[in-house]
Amino acid sequence: MTYNSNGIEGNSLTLHETFLVIQEGITIKGKPLKDHLEAKDHQLALEFLYELIAKDHRATVSERLIRQLHQLVLQKNDPEWAGVYRNGPVAITGAKHRPPEATDVSGMMHELVRWITKQQTELHPIELAALVHHQLTAIHPFFDGNGRTSRLLMNVLLLREGFPLTIVLKNDRKKYDRVLAQADEGKKEPLVRFIAQCAERSLDMYLRALSPTSKKSERYIALEALSRQSDYSAKYLNLLARSGKLEAHKEGRDWVSTPEALLRYEQRRKRQR
Repeated sequence: MTYNSNGIEGNSLTLHETFLVIQEGITIKGKPLKDHLEAKDHQLALEFLYELIAKDHRATVSERLIRQLHQLVLQKNDPEWAGVYRNGPVAITGAKHRPPEATDVSGMMHELVRWITKQQTELHPIELAALVHHQLTAIHPFFDGNGRTSRLLMNVLLLREGFPLTIVLKNDRKKYDRVLAQADEGKKEPLVRFIAQCAERSLDMYLRALSPTSKKSERYIALEALSRQSDYSAKYLNLLARSGKLEAHKEGRDWVSTPEALLRYEQRRKRQR
């Protein structure tokens, strides 16, 4: 999460270097001090986020919380403006959208929090998280760190509903920028779908990690191949996987499972009958 979120904003540390800075406290030769501080700041913000949800899984989103997240993101790199709304104009590199005047920021942030409070019982958590992410980046309330803060706030909304940490990959930056630009034009569905895909990918990572150790020796194959070994079509197996009836997960874009998992499904089905 730290590597990808910072990388989207131009941080030059690799995934391994980010690990060394955070876990080992090692300084990477030839890399800017700013990039090291960003990694440490973001990790502290993540730890705060986890503690927040652990204490209160229904954590309330407020202006204070948003500013706390931003303060943690910038506390070492730019302490003067950490958690402080901007007092001047800003521009978003590569985007047509122009953020509002600084004098309007406070009022718009107040309205954003009111909107979240109203919509959190009306919208699906992923849709709410995606739209809040966009609105915060559109307001651009801070001089720097808006993207990282928006992705952290998005995860507050998702984690409190039981979703795992949802990561926007650095490699998806072009698509990410494109769907945000579409949202600026009023086309919100592509952004919601993109965030849903990010959440699904994170869920697949957790499912792979949490597979029972007794099943680690099972050989995962594509559902198309599994269908040729059974009486089921690949389409039907896909339906079973998506509905949670067949133990399966995604590798890239493809669902994979095992013959043993299919056998367990058939045995459960017989017992139910």
